[in-house]
Amino acid sequence: MAFELHEPAPDLVCSARGCRAVAAHALLWNNPRLHTPERRKTWLACGEHLDHLTAHLQVRGFLREVEAVAGPAPLAGQRTA
Repeated sequence: MAFELHEPAPDLVCSARGCRAVAAHALLWNNPRLHTPERRKTWLACGEHLDHLTAHLQVRGFLREVEAVAGPAPLAGQRTA
């Protein structure tokens, strides 16, 4: 699916199964058996699923860091509050 430059990006959606909530956190992880140490994969989490997804990765030793996800940038010509 290609996006034109003038189209807004799709919302960042939580990675929890069946969840369609907007993500507030990025969980950066890798599987040391498969990935080089600098490689990072990303799961997104809403506030409701942050603890569950974090625990899932931590118990396997995959979680590397958690970062806040920035909101979408305003489109050209839009005013910000």
